[in-house]
Amino acid sequence: MSPKSFFLPDALARYLVEHGEPLDEVQRDLIAETARLGEVARMQIAPEQGALMTMLARLLGARRAVEVGTFTGYSALCIARGLAPDGHLLCCDRNETWTAIARRAWERAGVADRIELRLGPALDTLRDLPRTEHLDLGFIDADKPAYPDYYEELLLRLRPGGVVLVDNVLWGGAVLDERADDPDTRAIRAFNDHLRDDPRVEVVMVPVGDGLTIARKR
Repeated sequence: MSPKSFFLPDALARYLVEHGEPLDEVQRDLIAETARLGEVARMQIAPEQGALMTMLARLLGARRAVEVGTFTGYSALCIARGLAPDGHLLCCDRNETWTAIARRAWERAGVADRIELRLGPALDTLRDLPRTEHLDLGFIDADKPAYPDYYEELLLRLRPGGVVLVDNVLWGGAVLDERADDPDTRAIRAFNDHLRDDPRVEVVMVPVGDGLTIARKR
């Protein structure tokens, strides 16, 4: 039940993870605890995606970051580890049960002092932030029809050269499946087209996890 890039065979996925930054005890335990939740565990990002996000945060020299959709906290843990020493990550979620698991992991990992969790509608939280270009990094991994709204609120507050990361942009391959016509799939397709055509950002879609888009503000 370990999360992985959906298009990779199990053996190749293991090889990929084993030849990157090794997982520590906190990460392994968090993956295992999340797996025990059952089918919903698929919402946890792949380990290799987490390692990439840590590296991106470090390369950006990120100090101010926002995450929309925290679940059990693996992605937040990875982002927080990549922040500058005085960095701050604001996490937006609505589920107290799942984020309680996240809080415990953050404490064990020694990054809880870098993370602020706000429970409630993420759009309300984002709209309460200053309307200045003060963010270095954003990550969107929440309800798919609201992706455009989260993106616009983050982009407004992102500094030039800052990055928005967007998860699930390949949606298990359903973006190319003509038979898939559910609201989430339609939303992902429309959002991907919007980013492709958005002149405000440079965009690359990376085949990691369930597809990760990296959008850099010009």
